[in-house]
Amino acid sequence: MNESIQEWLKMSEYDLKTAAAMLKTKRYLYVAFMCQQAIEKILKAIYAQKRKELPPRTHNLLYLIDVLKLEVTDSDKVFLAQLNQFYLESRYPGKKSQLAKEMDKKKGREFLNSTKEVWECLKQMLQ
Repeated sequence: MNESIQEWLKMSEYDLKTAAAMLKTKRYLYVAFMCQQAIEKILKAIYAQKRKELPPRTHNLLYLIDVLKLEVTDSDKVFLAQLNQFYLESRYPGKKSQLAKEMDKKKGREFLNSTKEVWECLKQMLQ
């Protein structure tokens, strides 16, 4: 595995651990945000490996799945669409407040567990 791919993977692992830390500190909005970041970065590792080039500057998980032609379940696509909103919409004050109200400990734990499952499947795609 080349250095670029290893760096993407290392950053992804760090973000996944940060999501867990955010759950412990009850910062539930940031659990979802860091889950999105972890999936984004592992997808970019896969992109770098498959395409042998820098990944595109996008945060859209579904776009990355599509461009990489990865087979994921419909339920995973729904979950990734949910994660997408926590990157894009959490950047704006009104949306951030709305998303924060939707998150609680139970939902944060669900996001983290689902992210770990998807992340492990994606990691298997790296050689």
